[in-house]
Amino acid sequence: MIFHWGSIPNATNHKIFRVILLSLLLIVNNITISMLARIKELTQQLNQHNYNYYVLDNPTISDYEFDRMLEELMALEKEYPEFMQPDSPTQRVGGEVTKQFTTVTHVFPMLSLGNTYSIEEVTEFDRRVQNALLQKTEYVCELKYDGVAISLVYEKGRLLRAVTRGDGVQGDDVTQNVKTIKSIPLKLFGDYPDFLEVRGEIILTHNAFERLNAERDDIGEPPFANPRNAASGSLKLQDSSEVAKRGLDCRLYLVLGENLPFKTHYESFTKLKEWGFKIPEILQKCNSIEEIRRFINHWDTEREQLPFDIDGVVIKVNDIIQQQQLGATAKSPRWAIAYKFKAKRVATQLLSIDFQVGRTGVVTPVANLQPVLLAGTVVKRASLHNNDIIQQLDIHENDWLYVEKGGEIIPKIVGVELSKRSETATKASFITHCPYCNTLLIRKEGEVGIYCPNEWSCPPQVKGKLEHFISRKAMNIDSLGEGKIEMLFDNGLVKSSADFYKLKFNDLLGLEKRITSEENPERIVSFREKTVENMLAGVEQSKDVPFERVLFAIGIRYVGETTAKKLARYFKTIDAIANASKEELKAVDDVGEQVAESIVQFFNTVENLENIVKLREAGVQFQVNETEQQLLSKTLAGKTIVVSGVFSIPRDAMKQKIELHGGKNVSSISNSTDFVVAGDNMGPEKRKKAEKLGIPVLSEIEFENMLAANNYELLITN
Repeated sequence: MIFHWGSIPNATNHKIFRVILLSLLLIVNNITISMLARIKELTQQLNQHNYNYYVLDNPTISDYEFDRMLEELMALEKEYPEFMQPDSPTQRVGGEVTKQFTTVTHVFPMLSLGNTYSIEEVTEFDRRVQNALLQKTEYVCELKYDGVAISLVYEKGRLLRAVTRGDGVQGDDVTQNVKTIKSIPLKLFGDYPDFLEVRGEIILTHNAFERLNAERDDIGEPPFANPRNAASGSLKLQDSSEVAKRGLDCRLYLVLGENLPFKTHYESFTKLKEWGFKIPEILQKCNSIEEIRRFINHWDTEREQLPFDIDGVVIKVNDIIQQQQLGATAKSPRWAIAYKFKAKRVATQLLSIDFQVGRTGVVTPVANLQPVLLAGTVVKRASLHNNDIIQQLDIHENDWLYVEKGGEIIPKIVGVELSKRSETATKASFITHCPYCNTLLIRKEGEVGIYCPNEWSCPPQVKGKLEHFISRKAMNIDSLGEGKIEMLFDNGLVKSSADFYKLKFNDLLGLEKRITSEENPERIVSFREKTVENMLAGVEQSKDVPFERVLFAIGIRYVGETTAKKLARYFKTIDAIANASKEELKAVDDVGEQVAESIVQFFNTVENLENIVKLREAGVQFQVNETEQQLLSKTLAGKTIVVSGVFSIPRDAMKQKIELHGGKNVSSISNSTDFVVAGDNMGPEKRKKAEKLGIPVLSEIEFENMLAANNYELLITN
């Protein structure tokens, strides 16, 4: 609050006191005004840096500097919440929880495009347009993004609301979630109109999709089927801080409003860029069907090289007055048409559905298919993901299913050939009890997954937890891999991770198991003396694994490798984490409502606490080694680095070295990657992508020289 002189009582005879009070109020006012000015300054500067990075693709400061400015702004807004600006970039990190999305009527109906799969129908579309306008027409060809349609409404240059397409007349208000998407401006620049509606598609790039599925694999969640499903699910999450982590992006395709300062669709994108939007990378004016045909054929072939999914090309009349003259039907505009690419699809018969249980208890239905050749590989199985997918596709027993690959590697089931369905076919149903332990399955509110709650006795959950515990990113007990977990579990030697540390030589020596497979009808696996010695040595060495990896290894739901690292460094000990409240946990970067709730629930479970006590007694590390946590230098501060290939030291050690010098490890190469450290046998596709994006590739020796010189800029520029 800013004080005013009139609020000071005049009826005081203590002039000296009045002077002192006035002086103090003047100081407070000046400090407050100064804080307001700083908040406005940081807001403006950070929004400009976001524009430089996401729109112009020309960052002018490092990620490290940006993060420092953002942290300062967040601290000031926490102290002076009344001064937070409507377009504050801190809204990008989310934090608001929406229990129910409000339904909003669109200002302009969101019509759907007419679709075609043939160039002949595009030619017919051109004929109809020419006949209606009685003049030559110019078209604009653009990519048809495979995402989720969104309407962005701006009033006086500020984002007022973001609404999903819904039924075209009304949709869901997802404004808080959309604010976390950094390529969507919260405040516009320049000569924008008072009212503006911009439409686009919310997408996930391939890199973001791969990273998201890798994180879900880390925490034992089933992967998303494809980027579109992941984008759609992310946009409807209740916790906007969780949405912020997904890495959603947006591609625009239409501008609406009155008295807009452009005459053509093509020119509208120039204005959008001036106002602060990230515009499509690929856009082409075409003056003939032949030019349109070449554009379609080119991107039908080249679409797999794009960093995101498309499913076709959109052809639009360029002139906006001509668009208005052509008008629209009740469903579609007459001035645009979508040419859809033919997916790589085959039909094959459903033989049966298996139900698999993962380490977190989530039950995943998997279709067993009549083997069929698709895009060079034989497909026998495909995930049905969850019960909602089964119901949406209306799958029946012995149905003929359409399987696609599209631009993906993993096959997906996209439809049913109803003409081949038997009249007596029974509708496929999801099981009600766990196929392994017969426990009644449950489904939590707001989640699509159905899971078995019997986490400490259900065999696949127990084995899954044990396999996760010994995995490379966790305790890295390599000597217990290759199917040994199942032998230990089946012989009753290991039921929890603490049991690994009770294993004795005589318990293991001579254990046998008969294994059958398609390649080998039957073979016997047995634990010989050297095998047992290696297993016990691996268990002993795991006692030196640092706390952050132990925290990941114990398998808290939703706590992946990165989140575990941040929790360990923030709280320092397992006891501090176990005793933390939800609000205290949420103070950690990357920890939202869902993650915090899961952590609290984990430490409120008796079996988990008993297991941790036993692990601690065995000598496992449950606190941070402060000496190890000290940075060796800030040479790589703010730098994003990809490690690829084989090095003279283990790859995890190379990644740890990067972190000890302030750098950040990422798994895939993108425009935001600063450089790649390449060992022997670096993946050719990664090298090709780095060269295409102009990202430096350093050898292990060059990287070590950089650290020795303590100078990042010198080595990269040389």
